[in-house]
Amino acid sequence: HTREGCRYVGGLPGVHAMFAGCDFHWHKVIARNDEISSEVYLKDLIEHQTRFAGRSIQQVYHVAFYNQAGDPLADADTWCFRTDRDVAREQGTKYDAVKEREEVHYGPEDLDAIYRLYADESIRGTLPRYWEDVRIGDQLPTMVKGPMTVTGFIAYAQGWGGLYIRANKLAWKMMRQHPGTAIPNRFGIPDCPERVHWEPEFARMVGAPGAYDYGPERCSWFSHLITNWIGDDGFLTALQTEIRRHNPEGDVIYLDGEVSGKQQKDDQHLVHFNLLAKNQRGELSARGTASARLPCRA
Repeated sequence: HTREGCRYVGGLPGVHAMFAGCDFHWHKVIARNDEISSEVYLKDLIEHQTRFAGRSIQQVYHVAFYNQAGDPLADADTWCFRTDRDVAREQGTKYDAVKEREEVHYGPEDLDAIYRLYADESIRGTLPRYWEDVRIGDQLPTMVKGPMTVTGFIAYAQGWGGLYIRANKLAWKMMRQHPGTAIPNRFGIPDCPERVHWEPEFARMVGAPGAYDYGPERCSWFSHLITNWIGDDGFLTALQTEIRRHNPEGDVIYLDGEVSGKQQKDDQHLVHFNLLAKNQRGELSARGTASARLPCRA
């Protein structure tokens, strides 16, 4: 659902679209062999003034998912910001300080500390976490992602079903059917428009500090953080995420969560969370809130 709800919003000449957030609500477990359909409509267009690109338009879509019986599975608002590429490149000030920094470098000890968090990542699995045992203020174990690499950006785009990453005959067929997707590279070869994410010179053309990640991945990271903690008997019911900055190549992202509340609603026992994702400099990458249903001992 997170992948499908955060899909592409279509290209416009000279206008860049950057994914900026989602507000998901899940209603029902997806069973094996379920057939899923969706309905999507443009919900809103909201004008903003930003440091990144001046006048920007927040484009909000609503998507609803159903199974073969017509039962609602999930629904979400997802949004991107439409920005003028030239204004972002020439007048945007958000990343001025970032562009002046020296490139980050990791030594063996730095990498060992990062990889230790990977090695210690705890997955609750089949051990139930009961609602009665949870306390407001409980901290979720820190989750790490990165260091960010171009390989990682491309791997995510492929895994979530990137539309434009094709090669050889498959690329030729797509570009023949959709000529607007063929953007010449420095050799004059028509190439993938998503190079804006992984070639620094193209990234800077849209105002980004360098090669950078895909925003929807952070929604997945937050859901990963929650589902690791609640276990197999828990059910993630809601996730709201705001993307606050690009994650450029070289950054490491640390994700943290805290139990912010507990609630009994009808026959559901819910736990609420506040979520933060920061890079190695402590700069805010994303923030969010979530809710999950947990089993009871009674």
